[in-house]
Amino acid sequence: MPDTITVRIQTDSDTFQDVAVQIERPTFPKPFLGGFKNRITGVEFHNAGSQTIPKKRPEKGTTLFCRETQTVFQKNKRQQTKNPTSTQMTKIGLYVSNMTDKLITPGKYLTAEEYHKLRLEAVIVLQKYFRRWYAGNLVQNLKEKKRLRLEWEAQEELRRKKEKEDKLRREHERRLNPKTKEDFELLYHALELWRQEEIERINRTLTGAERKAAFCGLLEQEAQLIASIGRHKLNADEENQQKAVLHFLNKCAQPKRWKAYDGKITEMDTQYTLRARELLEIYRSISMNDIPKDERIDVLLTLRRTVEEHECKLTEEIVELIDREVDLMSREVKECNLEGLRKRICTLFLQYIKTPKFNPEVARILKVPPDPLKLYKNVNFCHSCENYLPSTEFPVPANSCTTGRCRLCCKLDNEAQRRESFLKYRLILENLRKSEADYQDDAKIVFLVQQQDLQYMIENIWGCQSALSACSDLYDLVMVRWEKQHEWSPWNTILLTKDEADAHLKLCNLQEAYEEAFIHRIQHKHMWAKKYFAQIPAMTSFLHKSDKQANAS
Repeated sequence: MPDTITVRIQTDSDTFQDVAVQIERPTFPKPFLGGFKNRITGVEFHNAGSQTIPKKRPEKGTTLFCRETQTVFQKNKRQQTKNPTSTQMTKIGLYVSNMTDKLITPGKYLTAEEYHKLRLEAVIVLQKYFRRWYAGNLVQNLKEKKRLRLEWEAQEELRRKKEKEDKLRREHERRLNPKTKEDFELLYHALELWRQEEIERINRTLTGAERKAAFCGLLEQEAQLIASIGRHKLNADEENQQKAVLHFLNKCAQPKRWKAYDGKITEMDTQYTLRARELLEIYRSISMNDIPKDERIDVLLTLRRTVEEHECKLTEEIVELIDREVDLMSREVKECNLEGLRKRICTLFLQYIKTPKFNPEVARILKVPPDPLKLYKNVNFCHSCENYLPSTEFPVPANSCTTGRCRLCCKLDNEAQRRESFLKYRLILENLRKSEADYQDDAKIVFLVQQQDLQYMIENIWGCQSALSACSDLYDLVMVRWEKQHEWSPWNTILLTKDEADAHLKLCNLQEAYEEAFIHRIQHKHMWAKKYFAQIPAMTSFLHKSDKQANAS
């Protein structure tokens, strides 16, 4: 609606006048003053209201101030209203029965002091009962908490006992059936412990020629045990090699996977993955033993048709071996005499699968680069075995300046002389790196520290025991941050048991939780670690950063 409208008004029977009307906009929303609704049509009718703008007072040119005050005086006064009553008494000509009347006699009069004293005694009685009830509930809650605590301690004790038994059982199983490098490390370590015990017993009980004879017998027993371990190692290497080959082929045959925007995984097979899957099925078939003769011949014919698609010296040799095996099987040659031939066929076919020309999908997984020039990069010389190996084959500690010996030479030297088991240190390092990755604060130092550095810290700085309880079981020890708000480093760490570490990470103020002597001892170990790692160039920047943080705090 415009601000001004024109309204035509009839002033006479045939005379009209146009009047301009100014529209005043309301400065407040229209109030709802009630109304009604037509049930048939549904139309709502609101009550109208009008409000004229109040007349403004003329300004006098002077500022006026006013203040209104009102004091309310309240007074409480008891009022007894009049209630007229009447009584009827017995008189001449009227008899009123007194059978239902009651005789009321005044009791003992209580003063205000006696009344309040009775109230106080009643309150004391109530307090006694309430306090008894509250104390009973408190004791019951304490008993329940104690029961839960004892149950938890019993469960924790059972859990620790079960974990220890499981660990001993796993170690015993690993010694009986060793399969991995860590299993053979444990086996050689147990052999060295047995040898040291036997030497100590012989030196303590025997002398002279008997002592020399006992040492000769001990040497023969040690040689027999080493030979037995070697036989187990050969069998384990063969089994692990077969598992590694199948894992490699399964990895080649897996379809392409990617995650969509809705979180669903999409899989797609390409012609290369289908080819790899076909070769995997053929390899599994020719690697199977104790299959019927007809099935073996069908598998060999399938293999021959597959390799004949490409003509080269390798495929020709595979075809020749297939023909030879089929001919020998037709002559009823025993199965045991065909094992060598079948292994040659499997080996050559595996070489055929690993060739990118015949299996393009394998080029994505092979460690050997197609370009031979790339092999000359990051290659070091091992002075022990005199071989040129990639840099990944050398265990380089953080404080080392040269590459030294390769992993295989270090492993052989350990098996021949020291026979130490590094599994416990490897587990501590893996748990430490996993816990630091969970912080998601871009920790770097923990991934620069190697197993040899961690072993030096645990053995020389921390003494292979917990800083709190002096527990020496390395399988139960973990390394955590000393100050959890800072990144882990050798000068910001503490060696504790798993339960102690969980409790330590929940602390907010270390100065209040630990004694001053304990904190001083931990700081001394941190200074020792700083002195050891200060000679490493890669650690220099982290040392300066930690010093700045310490000065700022």
